Amino acid sequence: MRATVEQLSQILVFVDLAPSELEHLQPYTQVQHYSKGEIVMQEGNRLPAKLYALLSGSLQVVKTATTGKETILRNLWAGEIFAAPALLGNGIAPAMVTAECDSQILSVERDALLEAIRQTPEIALRMLMVFNSRLQQLHDTVHGLVSERAVVRLARLIQYFASHYGTELGASGRGLKAKLSYYQMARSIGITYEECVRLIKSLKSVVAYSRGGKITILDAEALEAIASGTLELNA
Repeated sequence: MRATVEQLSQILVFVDLAPSELEHLQPYTQVQHYSKGEIVMQEGNRLPAKLYALLSGSLQVVKTATTGKETILRNLWAGEIFAAPALLGNGIAPAMVTAECDSQILSVERDALLEAIRQTPEIALRMLMVFNSRLQQLHDTVHGLVSERAVVRLARLIQYFASHYGTELGASGRGLKAKLSYYQMARSIGITYEECVRLIKSLKSVVAYSRGGKITILDAEALEAIASGTLELNA
């Protein structure tokens, strides 16, 4: 199924394009549906030369080490692009991508995208900004695994989700719009599930965890102090 102009306009790198420009892309697009838990891309798969973007739902990107240990690299929400090697690299999927809920994936053929970039160079700049941000996030993650305590990495992960995906004001504090399960947090910062549960309990005056992965920030200043390493906790 081809994407509509409205669907194309929901992708962040296309958000300011005129309807006529989006219409030129339409014949080269495809929208695919994935059910919750379905694998969108398997690590090591060869990918067609396309731009991939999440139209609706949410995706989880997981890297598996040779030891079998899984690390969650990131979660993706509607409007975000992914699978950069399909466009800019060797065409091999660098990680496994799984649908966390019923999701729609929009793809645009590479040649059509390059023509759109020739007409509107701003598209390329936005793509570079996205990839640069992810490289910086990866750098920070690797640095943190080497040099930062687990509680610092956990605080920074919660801050990242709060700033990138938003919060909602509640009776006790600001709740993250995105859900963060114990498993997801543990795999994102390189610790065990049990250690993650222990750390969250140690932060009970700073953040609250409730069933379903709902995180509420109770004390933003204390969370910032932990993330910056200026507040020490027995964790």
